[in-house]
Amino acid sequence: MKRDRWQAVKAGVTTWGRGALPGVMVIVAVTMARLTGALQFLELVTFDRFLRLRPAEPMDERIVIVSITEGDIQRARTYPIPDREIADLLKRLQAYQPTAIGLDIVRDIPVEPGNAELTSVFRSSKNTIGVEIALPDRSGFTVAPPPALPSEQIGFADAVLDADGYQRRSLLGAHNPQQEYRFSLAIRLAERYLAARGIELGNGIRDPDAKRFGSIELTRVQSNSGGYVGADAGGYQILLNVRSGTMPFRVLSLSQIKSGQVNPDWIRGKIVLIGMMSFSAKDLVSSGAIAGINPGRIYGVEMQAHATSQIVSAVFDGRSLLRVWADAWEYLWIVAWGLLGISLGRFLRSPWKILFGLLVASVSSIGICYGLILMGWWVPIVPVLLVLVLNGAGLMAALFYRHEQELRLRLEERQFAIEQTFNAIHSGPLQTLVGILRSAQEQATPPPFLPELQRLNQELRAVYGSVQREAIADEPHLRMGSAIELALQAPLHELLYKVYCNTLEQELPYLKTLKFKIVQFDPLNTSHLRLEHKRALCRFLEEALCNVGKHAIEATRLTVICTQEGDLQVIRVADNGRGKQSQSETLSLAAMDREREITEDPNPKLQPSGLGTQLAKNLAKQLGGAFRRYPNQPKGTVCELTWPAKRRWFW
Repeated sequence: MKRDRWQAVKAGVTTWGRGALPGVMVIVAVTMARLTGALQFLELVTFDRFLRLRPAEPMDERIVIVSITEGDIQRARTYPIPDREIADLLKRLQAYQPTAIGLDIVRDIPVEPGNAELTSVFRSSKNTIGVEIALPDRSGFTVAPPPALPSEQIGFADAVLDADGYQRRSLLGAHNPQQEYRFSLAIRLAERYLAARGIELGNGIRDPDAKRFGSIELTRVQSNSGGYVGADAGGYQILLNVRSGTMPFRVLSLSQIKSGQVNPDWIRGKIVLIGMMSFSAKDLVSSGAIAGINPGRIYGVEMQAHATSQIVSAVFDGRSLLRVWADAWEYLWIVAWGLLGISLGRFLRSPWKILFGLLVASVSSIGICYGLILMGWWVPIVPVLLVLVLNGAGLMAALFYRHEQELRLRLEERQFAIEQTFNAIHSGPLQTLVGILRSAQEQATPPPFLPELQRLNQELRAVYGSVQREAIADEPHLRMGSAIELALQAPLHELLYKVYCNTLEQELPYLKTLKFKIVQFDPLNTSHLRLEHKRALCRFLEEALCNVGKHAIEATRLTVICTQEGDLQVIRVADNGRGKQSQSETLSLAAMDREREITEDPNPKLQPSGLGTQLAKNLAKQLGGAFRRYPNQPKGTVCELTWPAKRRWFW
């Protein structure tokens, strides 16, 4: 027994291995595509979309943007904005006592008038952070910071862009061409704001090359983090977790500050960022995670605000920083979903069930990855969907092909069986019948049963043609007897009524004793039934009625019900006859195996075993219903087939 069980397990594993090979090849192909960077663009775009679909967050009151708009430029009647305007703005802001001011406007050379005044303000403002461009452009040029500010009050405004021009990472630290380590404007502002609240900047614990504020460590981006493949991870970069919502920060204009139309509490103790918010200034950044005025375009000062807010919110609010899994876990995640896709074909044999399972698995994977994004984890979704869809589509195509091949083979086998059966009947019983007919016809006085024999000969030959036609898939007709054909496209209740009428005309002994016939044929829902189902239901009723005519001794009443009862549709045939003792012969298919025992009991026991019962149960199983045969009261038998009026998803 154990050996047989082991052999069965071994055979199952072998079958699984062979069937899973194409799916494993799909997983390997998708993995290789990801390793080579072929999926990077799709993964980055999906990452942007997930971030953009997050629920709106409340405004970060700790950060205020002071914008210099196109209207301010027109009023100044010059561009760049003169140093005097910048100096006046800084003095007005200092009166509100902000914790830190970030000037996201380069001032490496004087813009007269007012340079001396601006230099004086810089020297007296210990909480003002100026900007520089620390990394050289294609021509090798950099932009120096304002000369009057010390190095600890300088932060660079450089950004790291992906191949599509979008910014998804925040560069917090880097070496300039002189190999001096510099910090960004965002981390300088966050450092000053947090230091004022007793939280100092230090080196990381898990990663000594990272930075941390208190217990919050800013996780560095590696070259293969998340969906990136071979990305430039130079300097100190973190994933940019922009703030969602249409109003992430309070924005004040230069004219509002100059006119005093400001609530002091908006600025006191806050971080103030000053920057250009005018399209003519062209200080724009592309981001797929932020809805801007133009699709994917926001002002540079807004991006600086997002980068600063990300750090401060992580420390004070516990807002998630974006992190990624280790490479091994990511590829294990992809393989697990790929194996699930393969398993759909192993455990779900129907293409429609596989399609439904594939849909559920895909939606679930998207939901899980979206939920993880909300928790701060960037997990691969594009390769997961690829292994699911490719495996699912391949399995469905294979199943449809296999179904078609099996159907064709089954039809050929049925046709062969019909030919063999008819040949056997033709060579044996039919030849005997022909001999009997010839002898009967040669007699001077033909016997009275000669017409019966002639009709039997015709019916046997007609049966062959009828069965031949029904062997063809979706044959739209049902042949009754030797001459009547019913169109299966007709409503089912009409077909059943015609079957009832035709069957009761047959010369069966116990149909002649019937005195009362109670019939009900109501419209039935056939939207989910195929032609073979309608044909089988007609055969069921025909043979159930024939069974009454052959075996319901002394039956006087027949009840035939074809209707809907609640959520079920039913075909019920009941008589009040007395059954015969079952003989050694096998009863016909739909004769429902009406084997009964002759007893004194008016409610005899029924013997449900046999081919007819099995075929009726198979039909019920195909329809998702049930077949029953039980005693009638006070005597007789009821044959009943029920099935759901509405289609169920699993059959």
